[in-house]
Amino acid sequence: MSTTVTAKGQVTIPKPVRDLLGIVPGSKVDFRRTPDGDVVIIRAGKAPPASRFQKLRGHAGKGLDTEAIMALTRGEP
Repeated sequence: MSTTVTAKGQVTIPKPVRDLLGIVPGSKVDFRRTPDGDVVIIRAGKAPPASRFQKLRGHAGKGLDTEAIMALTRGEP
């Protein structure tokens, strides 16, 4: 993706990049230089948004140990 720099040095961050980084109006961003000389943009002050897999992580419920979970999986009472 590319964008055009204005006379004031401003650019519009493309929507797919804003969505990926969770950037909304008022968000702060950092520009960092990588060891190979590239410059990357990151969302400042907050952890990156959870991935679709992180959203699925959790637990089976309070008080259930491995044996109880396996029994439920097998359909045992």
